[in-house]
Amino acid sequence: MVDADQSGAVANNAEQLQPEAALSPPPAETAGESESFNFDAHRQRALDTYEPRRQEFAECAQAVRSVIASLLKDERVLHQSLEARAKTTESFGRKAASPSEDNPEKPKYPDPLAEITDLAAVRVITYLLDDVQRVNEIVEREFEIVEKSTRSGLLEEGERLGYQSVHYLIRFASPRCDLVEYARFKDLVIEIQVRTILQHAWAEIEHDIQYKSRETTTSIKRRFASLAGLVEIADREFQAISTEDRERRFKARNLINEGVLDDVEITSDALKAYLDEKYGPDGRVSEASYEWATRILKRLGYRVLGELEETAKPYDDDQISRILWQKRQGQLNRFMDVMLAALGDRFVLNLPWVQAQPANAEWSRRMLVRLKESGIRVGEFESPKPLVVEVTPPPEAEEQWPES
Repeated sequence: MVDADQSGAVANNAEQLQPEAALSPPPAETAGESESFNFDAHRQRALDTYEPRRQEFAECAQAVRSVIASLLKDERVLHQSLEARAKTTESFGRKAASPSEDNPEKPKYPDPLAEITDLAAVRVITYLLDDVQRVNEIVEREFEIVEKSTRSGLLEEGERLGYQSVHYLIRFASPRCDLVEYARFKDLVIEIQVRTILQHAWAEIEHDIQYKSRETTTSIKRRFASLAGLVEIADREFQAISTEDRERRFKARNLINEGVLDDVEITSDALKAYLDEKYGPDGRVSEASYEWATRILKRLGYRVLGELEETAKPYDDDQISRILWQKRQGQLNRFMDVMLAALGDRFVLNLPWVQAQPANAEWSRRMLVRLKESGIRVGEFESPKPLVVEVTPPPEAEEQWPES
């Protein structure tokens, strides 16, 4: 039997043990609540929802590409490439299983099909920064913009260095999405990337190394950041060179229109503008043909258009063409025939096919004889002092100046 003092002691001991009981492990039935998230199962569920719709995203990306391609052509926007794709199932599954940056035990995308935004994507790669801006204007005018952002390489979080490419999330906008061929894509979001070819090279190499290594060192990040800065400088310089060249050509055309030819250096573009003004435009002549003719003229020592004009002015291009060919030749052919008449054998000896094989001079000399027999004054002009310039004739240049 326990007396009153003993029963009180037991009660006191029970009260002292109460807090210790609270520290004991939870019941077995609640232990499952702390199990880690099953990323493999999450990935498979995501794939099960994406795979049946991947073709739809691929067709949507191609539809966006087709619209942009047509607009780039209409507005003459020079670009290096235009690509479209739907995300591969492998890439989608890998991204769907990405852990959250805030809580690695949870997925970054609880609903991957709705939250991953690059399931359908289009990439436009241009040569110059100005063309990036022109593409941006087309995208913002023709599509509904869900989101626009600029992205660049990071040295450390929040420290942006180097170039910035442009990324859009877009939808088809009315009235285009009201058309039958686009209506089925009405609710789909498409990513569009716009960058220069230099930016693209940087991004592809950086992505490849990051993907293979998973985690790069600070040293490598710094080197990538340095290259990103160089890409930005190179892009700006290429743009500045292009702008300067455009302004030079514009100035040259104005001087040609005004007849101030002594101030215009001979280039293929200037030669075309000069001949367009002198003999009339000829759409059959290719840029390569003007470049080829320019090289021959420089070999003869010509430097400015005023020198060409002084040489060619006394001659009737149409008359010479009909004597040599029994018909009126194209613009560039007529001009080169005039130069043949004006310079005579000096011109013949600077022809690339004559320099390659002197026996070929006989054909051109027969042309000179024909001109002389028709009363044309041949070889009365001295060309400026010739400089050695390697001339490679176009494949079609044999016995006649190339027209296309």
